[in-house]
Amino acid sequence: MAKTILEMANITKEFPGVKALDNVTFKVEEGQILFLVGENGAGKSTLMKVLSGVWPYGTYEGQVIIDGEVQQYKNIKDSEKAGLAIIYQELALIPELSVYENIYLGHEIRKPDGTINWNETIVQAKKQLEKVGLDVDPSTKVKDLGTGKQQLVEIAKALSKNIRILILDEPTSSLNEDDSENLLKLIVNLKNQGVTSIMISHKLKEVLAIADKVTVLRDGKTVASLDRSELTEELIIKHMVGRELTNIYPKREHQNIGDVAFEVRDWKVYDYNVSRQLLKGVNLKVRKGEILGLAGLMGAGRTEFALSVFGNPKKYKVEGEVFKDGKKVNYLSPKQAIADGFAYVSEDRKGDGLILDQDIKQNITLASLRDLSNGFVIDRNKEIVTGNQYRSDLHIKCPSVDVKVSSLSGGNQQKVSLAKWMLTKPDVLILDEPTRGIDVGAKYEIYTLMNQLVEQGMSIIMISSELPEVLGMSDRVCVVSGGVIAGEMSGSEATQENIMKLCTEN
Repeated sequence: MAKTILEMANITKEFPGVKALDNVTFKVEEGQILFLVGENGAGKSTLMKVLSGVWPYGTYEGQVIIDGEVQQYKNIKDSEKAGLAIIYQELALIPELSVYENIYLGHEIRKPDGTINWNETIVQAKKQLEKVGLDVDPSTKVKDLGTGKQQLVEIAKALSKNIRILILDEPTSSLNEDDSENLLKLIVNLKNQGVTSIMISHKLKEVLAIADKVTVLRDGKTVASLDRSELTEELIIKHMVGRELTNIYPKREHQNIGDVAFEVRDWKVYDYNVSRQLLKGVNLKVRKGEILGLAGLMGAGRTEFALSVFGNPKKYKVEGEVFKDGKKVNYLSPKQAIADGFAYVSEDRKGDGLILDQDIKQNITLASLRDLSNGFVIDRNKEIVTGNQYRSDLHIKCPSVDVKVSSLSGGNQQKVSLAKWMLTKPDVLILDEPTRGIDVGAKYEIYTLMNQLVEQGMSIIMISSELPEVLGMSDRVCVVSGGVIAGEMSGSEATQENIMKLCTEN
């Protein structure tokens, strides 16, 4: 019989006004892959912070038990000594340092005299990079890597420690399909070597692929513990949301699609020093009342397209023509684009979409301060009323609109980001990975909101790496590959196979 390596028993954790965890209990056996699932705000990340020592012993009720012994961590270092490592959804790397320096930061390889053995560090870093399938020079600075590769460096860093329990919080949220698949294979290989993995993921495809066991949290409580033989997508969703979702993608009538609202012709984009062409003559239209899905692999140029037409904040060199409602436009800044009815929800909600240290109402009204001001003075009462209106309309779970955005779950942060742009009343809304890293229930609410907006005549361009999402929500699909539109098809014509074929052609 397999040995129980870890047990979390009756864990309760409270914050001012909120009980984040309420008597949570689960067990995992040595060498198992346990997935922890639940809607945003269910308590998953808080539970893992208790487990890893971010919340030290004494700040919560209940027990963390490893190998039958109650752990009393004072900090993360204590949990690492117990053979446990955690990888957070937000990366903890130092951009200015090299890959090998990041991998061994805090547990440096030293010579007998105490100085760092850099040659051996590079050798060992290469071995860790091979484990995660990342083919880069270890001396490369982390800031020069894309988000997906940085995630793999973070995983290599965790594996470089002498660990027995590996915790991964949404590890594939920034990875493309191939990298995600390689990571899942890696987790299975580690299992075969006796490493126990606990993974938080909203991608049920991943859960069904490799999970030995699934624990479901809802509203800070354990609501189900499922063995592999019981697992189905429908059952997991039912436990997560407390109801059955008969259709993950809400249906709507396709009767309000009108004239062309936005068009680009022969749109070319070059990087900052014009050394690389990112887009090579894109032609694209979106109509009023339409959701246009933009599919493509990581690096295909989708986000560069969005940023370049939304006032070009990255200062790319651009060529071509942009039309809104049939009139040629030239936005020199996001401010001009916003004033003309454009909005862009960034894929990086924490880095670019929100100000985490400000409260909810301030974030919601950030792009519309002129409408809330009398001269140079913001009407604070109107700001509160507006914040509460969108809190209600978008079902943002929070004690009040005065709490900091940093305290919210990923799904609720995304709703705040959406609310900010909805308040500007845009004609054209670009959503860049709108449901990345959020749970099934929150996704359904965002999909429903998108349908309501296009029924009111708004045009939406949705960039997504999740093909089921593209197929489930789009009236038309354009596939970006190699900096060009490799193909276009109606929603009824599109299939995952057709899209992937176009994605890999250039």
